[in-house]
Amino acid sequence: MRMMVLLLSVMMVNVLLMDAMVESTAEFDPYKVLGVTRSASQAEIKKVYKRLAKEWHPDKNKNPEAEDMFIKITKSYEILTNEEKRASYDRYGQTDNTHPYGRGHHGFRHFHDNFYFDESFFHFPFNNKGGRDFADSKYTLHFNQYISEVVPDSFKRPYLIKITSDWCFSCIHIEPVWKETVQELETLGIGIGVVDVGYERRLANHLGAHQTPSFLGVVNGKVAFFHYAVVKGHLMQFVEDLLPQRLVEKVTDKNNQEFLKSWHELNKPHVLLFDQVPSVPLLYKLTAFAYKDYVQFGYVDQGLSETADLLRKFNINTYAPTMLVFKEDVEKPADIIQAKGMKKQIIDEFISNNKFLLAPRLVNQKLFDELCPVKQFHRRRKYCVLLITGEEESFATGNEAFLSLASANTNDVLRFAYVYQRRQQPLCDVLLKNKDSTLPQVDQVVILERRNGAGKILYKPVSGGWNGSKEDKHKLLEELERLQKDPSILNNDAVLPELNNEFTSMFLIRWIYTAYDYLAEIIDDLLHNNWREVMPLLSLIFSALFILFGTVVIQAFSDSSEEKQPKTKAKEASKAENGSPNTSSTSSSRPPKKNFVEVTELTDITYTSNLVKLRPGHINVVLVLTDPTKNILLSKFAKEVYSFTGSFTLHFSFLNVDKHGEWMAAVLEYAQDAMQIDTDEDEAGSRKLDYTGYVLALNGHKKYLCLFKPVYTGEDLDSKPEEEGGGSRSRKGTTRSRSTTLQIHHKLDRLGLWMERLMEGTLPRYYVPAWPGLDKITVNK
Repeated sequence: MRMMVLLLSVMMVNVLLMDAMVESTAEFDPYKVLGVTRSASQAEIKKVYKRLAKEWHPDKNKNPEAEDMFIKITKSYEILTNEEKRASYDRYGQTDNTHPYGRGHHGFRHFHDNFYFDESFFHFPFNNKGGRDFADSKYTLHFNQYISEVVPDSFKRPYLIKITSDWCFSCIHIEPVWKETVQELETLGIGIGVVDVGYERRLANHLGAHQTPSFLGVVNGKVAFFHYAVVKGHLMQFVEDLLPQRLVEKVTDKNNQEFLKSWHELNKPHVLLFDQVPSVPLLYKLTAFAYKDYVQFGYVDQGLSETADLLRKFNINTYAPTMLVFKEDVEKPADIIQAKGMKKQIIDEFISNNKFLLAPRLVNQKLFDELCPVKQFHRRRKYCVLLITGEEESFATGNEAFLSLASANTNDVLRFAYVYQRRQQPLCDVLLKNKDSTLPQVDQVVILERRNGAGKILYKPVSGGWNGSKEDKHKLLEELERLQKDPSILNNDAVLPELNNEFTSMFLIRWIYTAYDYLAEIIDDLLHNNWREVMPLLSLIFSALFILFGTVVIQAFSDSSEEKQPKTKAKEASKAENGSPNTSSTSSSRPPKKNFVEVTELTDITYTSNLVKLRPGHINVVLVLTDPTKNILLSKFAKEVYSFTGSFTLHFSFLNVDKHGEWMAAVLEYAQDAMQIDTDEDEAGSRKLDYTGYVLALNGHKKYLCLFKPVYTGEDLDSKPEEEGGGSRSRKGTTRSRSTTLQIHHKLDRLGLWMERLMEGTLPRYYVPAWPGLDKITVNK
């Protein structure tokens, strides 16, 4: 019972779907869409189509239904302009394109009358694997096939790929357009591919295709998406836009000589196509793309008055397209072809037979491999007649004589070529190993045969050199005749190095063109809101900008470099000799540049430059002293800070507190918590504070200071018991003087450790609202 209910349910759903599709098909009438009668002529249909297509084009008409209407108009025009499709519609009311699912007109038409169904009854009208169009099966792509075949081949011809899937309703409607487009593009040599998302998810993700149906093109390994209404004209234009710009040059009477004479610089034959259409035909662009490495292409529009002289000069028949190929002779074409319906096979054969000049210059290894292929079989043996010459004007006569000899050659086993010795010096050194390696006064001709791909050759230099005389020509022809009878005359062997690529300098220009095409593609994606494909690129750009901006901000607002010195830098350099034994033996990682310490006095003259306007990140280390202690403290100060003089951000000064005591007191008011010194002696404020031996690290830009207070670590001579009882007064005076001197000397014993903490940025900082002036001098009392 349940199976019966399920069967009836499936049947009803299928009937409803089929009725809906039949009704939608019945509603479509190409005559009504175009507004013409059934007896309308082709001229009337074409005229109406142009008017309606212009009116309903989605780019000009903002009506939401414009795109659907434009598709109907195009579809109607395609039916009514095709005699076979029009006759089928007039007779049966439908064509293969208008019939639902593209099947015959039997089946369900009889379902209601006879209530029967065949095996196609349960075959739903979707693009499933079993019902996939057989024509598309030969275009199906797999991931490995795409990587190994399509991508390399896309450098010779573009590919148009359709993205489809099972249960894709929209794919059914575009199928007729796709078939007709593929049929025309294949005749032009364009690659076709179909990717089923359901079975090739990996390839679809690789291509960036996330919706069905969609179309994309592949050229030079790059992927571009189709964004317009699916009609044949748009797809054809899309494929044409895939091709790089500047493939074909427009040639007129003014620039034809410049175009043809560039054969020497480009080392390529030049081909001219004469036709009456104003734009370059797609077939010719595709040919230019396929042979861009071998031939330079130009196009002559016969309808322009600026090309009349060219037509008369080469006696061009204006009733059929004509193709001329020019080699070294720019006045006379080397070959010509003329046909009213020029096919791809004819053009390919014509270009393949004229890929090289009569005597091309060997500019890279690829050209050498093709001109002088490796010997494989006895019957396919090829000999290369190579002229080693120079670029100077003095070699022109010999080069022209060699070219005339190459022009007269009709033997297919002989290939003529030349090299510039200065540009291919390694190659010439091997072939001329018995001669002077400098540029020869006369040219040299070498006959060679390649034996394997590793560079091994058999060769024979033609004796006597080459200057283009009749004797030289006769001698060379005799050698070539002997070679045909006895190949063993090539009695020298060598291994040739790989040729230099003389066109490497053009890489920058090609890179600029590639970047321009890539930028145009990005702009096109942005204009069509193809955000899914563009999002990774935008994310990368914004990430790079964020990192760059963040780096600038961090550098602008970070602390000075001396505050960020790592601890390892402060522990690598050793202390100067004679330093305090209690201090660390490491300091700045930079070794001192001088064998002395430069210490300047801080006065009202140097005050501004050494403190107030000190550069950001720089610190001035100031020793406070008096006139009596000046020599002792400066000597000790120099020893303690010597190992830090390699830092570019440290400056060293001293301040005479006898002259600037008021300034010292004003600055230290902001470091009251550090000034808890001599409390036993100055509780009542009866005695002036002793600043001798203090060291200040002053950051003039950020207005803060770090304070070093002297700590006595030496031996206290006053505490020693006197050896002689009583002692004289003069003896006590001498001992007290020595004790005072030693105590002053030891005030800076811990300065080295304090400097290390300064470089590490771990010292407490005392900020000053504004630096006090140093113009007042304290009067000594």
